[in-house]
Amino acid sequence: MSEYDTDAERLIPAEFHMISGSRDSQTSADVSNVAAFQLPDPKGRSGGACTSALLQVLYNNNIGLYSSDGTAMSWVDILLEMRGILGSQGYDQIPQLTSSRLLNVRKDFELVQEEPSGGEKYAVLVGINYIGQNGELSGCHNDVGNIKKYLQEKQGFQDHNITVLMDDGYNIEPTRENIMYHLEKLTRTAVAGDSVFFHYSGHGGRLPDENGDEADGYDETLIPVDFQSAGQIRDDTLYREFVTKMQAGVLVTCLMDCCHSGTVLDLPYKFMADGETEEMERDTDFDMGSMLSTFLLFSVVGDVVGMGAAAFGGGGDGGYPGGYPGDGGGYSGGGEGGEEDDCCGLCGCINELLSGGGFDDFDGDE
Repeated sequence: MSEYDTDAERLIPAEFHMISGSRDSQTSADVSNVAAFQLPDPKGRSGGACTSALLQVLYNNNIGLYSSDGTAMSWVDILLEMRGILGSQGYDQIPQLTSSRLLNVRKDFELVQEEPSGGEKYAVLVGINYIGQNGELSGCHNDVGNIKKYLQEKQGFQDHNITVLMDDGYNIEPTRENIMYHLEKLTRTAVAGDSVFFHYSGHGGRLPDENGDEADGYDETLIPVDFQSAGQIRDDTLYREFVTKMQAGVLVTCLMDCCHSGTVLDLPYKFMADGETEEMERDTDFDMGSMLSTFLLFSVVGDVVGMGAAAFGGGGDGGYPGGYPGDGGGYSGGGEGGEEDDCCGLCGCINELLSGGGFDDFDGDE
């Protein structure tokens, strides 16, 4: 194992895989009729192109934890078939896989840890249609419903371990505070042997980089339903509060169906299904030196804060001195609300492309 690989494990204890539908510079696409993707019982509803393409691949090949007759497919197979489906529907998105480990992308795709790990399976599913706002979408709620159905029927996820955030007036409202709270909650709940799935379907954006860790000068962002008052969620925040805090031995799979999603979790390795790349490689834009310096700084600060909290009888909740939402307090980690915005993912866009569906005016604007 190289020094770089060792440092990557030190920075990110858990194994993350992120599938995205586009590079950081690309936009994603909202599909007006997912029946074109041949999903089971789609009812002609709209949905995200990345989510719909992945589900078509998984269903067509009967891929699931309990599908003994399914076709074995590698990461390369999955992503290239996704790209073929997207291309056949007129989309130029390039699916991308980023990871916290240097994966052999020729190995079989896995979404959960296989038995006999005996671990729990947890999911947080976010779908935001921005109802009544400029840039309203129509398919993100459907994406969540389709993903939830697949996780339960094919991967053995239990309903009580699936948290749904949607702006539908029924489920948990996908505010900035709620999204961050439930992601952080996963880091406290999941332990070695467990599997975690995080799905985001909504708008993504970009903001000028504030700490010099982005080669293109922009932070990639997720856009919560209350972005106008609470601000966007920067990749730096996701990396710090979600990625680096997940415990060792946990397998985390993320599906990001939004614009500018290629590096929204800031993971150190990537594979792009462009038909030319053959193996996963280091992401040259991942600044290992800067990440290590930040890691060491926060480790020292955390130790000092922890000692201070112990001395004064504090609760030791790190960035959550006001308590947790639902526990009588509010999320206060990072201090990134409003204009003060500052942790393996599958993404459908490369960072230079847009993912479609509007809100392109978020480039550089809070």
